Amino acid sequence: MGQPVVHWELWSKDPEKISEFYRKTFDWDIQHIPAMNYHMVQTGGEGGINGGIMTPQAGPWPGNMAFYIRVDDLDVFAKKIKEAGGKMLVEKMEVPGVGHLSLFEDTDGRVLGMWKQV
Repeated sequence: MGQPVVHWELWSKDPEKISEFYRKTFDWDIQHIPAMNYHMVQTGGEGGINGGIMTPQAGPWPGNMAFYIRVDDLDVFAKKIKEAGGKMLVEKMEVPGVGHLSLFEDTDGRVLGMWKQV
């Protein structure tokens, strides 16, 4: 069985402005979470994937969008990524009380994430 895409993020230098764009355009419910400096996005409808909008911090956050693949063990999948020719950019980062994420680069240079729920 495959690993599903469970979350996406838009990375923006002005998350308030881009949040307003998506609110007005698609009627998305976007809630700012100041403690995390993050905007949680509920896209609505059936079968959709929710996401977030944030300003990337210093470090390996190239590009301007990523999606996250749910996995049961970040370390196991990090090893698989390396064996398949990819590169880990962030091995493991905790999102307190929610889960852990990793960022990797595929063999075409795209940055994607992996997500392990608590």
